[in-house]
Amino acid sequence: MVKEHATFVIVGGGLAGARAAQTLRSEGFTGRVILIGDERDQPYERPPLSKGFLTGAAERETLHVHAHSWYANHDVELHLGQAVTHLDRAAKTVRLGDGTVIRYDKLLLTTGAEPRRLDVPGTGLAGVYHLRRIAHAELLRGVLANLGRENGRLLIAGAGWIGLEVAAAARHYGAEVTVVEPQPTPLHGVVGPELGAFFADLHREHGVRFHFGTRLTEIVGQDGMVFSAVTADGEEHPAHAVLAALGAAPRTALAEAAGLALATPEQGGGILVDSTLRTSDADVYAAGDVANAEHPLLGRHLRTEHWANAHDGGPAAARAMLGRNVRYDRVPYFFSDQYDLGMEYSGHAAPGTYDQVVCRGDIAKRVFVAFWLRGDRVLAGMNVNVWDVADDIQDLVRRGVRVDPERLADPDVPLSSAAVD
Repeated sequence: MVKEHATFVIVGGGLAGARAAQTLRSEGFTGRVILIGDERDQPYERPPLSKGFLTGAAERETLHVHAHSWYANHDVELHLGQAVTHLDRAAKTVRLGDGTVIRYDKLLLTTGAEPRRLDVPGTGLAGVYHLRRIAHAELLRGVLANLGRENGRLLIAGAGWIGLEVAAAARHYGAEVTVVEPQPTPLHGVVGPELGAFFADLHREHGVRFHFGTRLTEIVGQDGMVFSAVTADGEEHPAHAVLAALGAAPRTALAEAAGLALATPEQGGGILVDSTLRTSDADVYAAGDVANAEHPLLGRHLRTEHWANAHDGGPAAARAMLGRNVRYDRVPYFFSDQYDLGMEYSGHAAPGTYDQVVCRGDIAKRVFVAFWLRGDRVLAGMNVNVWDVADDIQDLVRRGVRVDPERLADPDVPLSSAAVD
C-alpha cells in the first residue's frame, strides 16, 4: 500500500521519466512526484533529432512529451538543468548539483545513455560532433545545411541507426557523405549481413560512400578545423565535419556509486532490473535506455535503446512502484525513416542466434517484410514500406509458434495463417 503523502522521485528528464510521471497521476497516486532532469528543456522525444527535426520538417515545440503547462496542472515538480550528484540509499535521499537534498519513498532512475566518444587524435578540432540532445541536433542541423550550400563533406564514424539517419539528412541538404564502419555492412549487429547489404544499397543509390572493414584512427586539422580523417587502413578521407555515431553507453555512474547491481559489458551494460523493473534495491527502479531488464519472453536480460522501450518502460516502472502486478515483457520494437523508406522492427535476433532470413514482398522495390527464424520459429520481423503488420509480427514472436517458411514468404498468405500449429 502506497501512502498518500509518499514522495516518488524520478531521476532523468526524458521520455521514460515523463511517461512514468504521467502514469503515476493517471493511476491515482496523490503523493509528491518530483522529476529531475539535467537538461533545461522539458522532457522531449529523441527519435526526431536524427529524423524530422534534423531535416527541418519538425520544429522544436513538437518534440515535447507534454505541453508546457501539463506538469504544473498535474502537480509534477520539475527540477530542470539539475544533475543528481549523489544517491544515498540508506537515507533514501538524492542530492542535486546545487546542494538540494530530496528524500524519496520510491525512486525511479531513467538516466538514459550518452554518446560513445571517439578516442582518436583530433577530436578537439572544431567540426567534430555527436548527436543525443536537442542542442546537438540544432547545431548539427545548421552544419548540414551549410555543408549542403558549400558542397561540403561529412564523415560519419559508425553505420548504425543514428549514422544512417544522419547520412540521409545530410544528403537531403546536399552534403557529400562518407561512412566509415568496422563491420562489413551497416547495422551488422542488428539486421545481420543479409539486410545490412540492403541498407548499404539504399544509401549508395542516394550518393553515400561507405568504407567498410576499418575504423577512424585520426582526425586531421587545418587552422583548428577538421580537414580530413584517416582510417586504420591508411586511407585519408577529405572532410569538413565529422560525426561520431558509435552508439551510446548507459549512464550508470549514479547507480554504480550507490552500489546498485549492474550488468556486465558482455550483457550490454546498464542497471540490472527484474521483470518488474526493480533494481537490487527494493525501493529503486530503472527504466528506459539505462535499464537491463530480465525479459520473461526472451528468457534473458536485455538492454534496449529505443523509443518504444522508454515509452512503455516508464509506465511499467511507475505501476510497479505503486505495487501493481507488473511483468514487463513487451516485444522489443523500433522504427526508422531514411529517404523514402520507412521501417519497423519487432523482436530480437542478433547475428548467430538465427538460422535463416525469410522475405515476403519485393526487396528490389523496397516493399517487403523480412523474418529472422531459428528453426521454424520467428525471432524477429522487419516491415519495410509495408504497414499495419507490426502487430501480427509481434504476435508471431510472442507466441513462439512453429511457422511454415514457404507460407511466411507468400504475400498472399495472411501472417496469421503462417503458423502450422
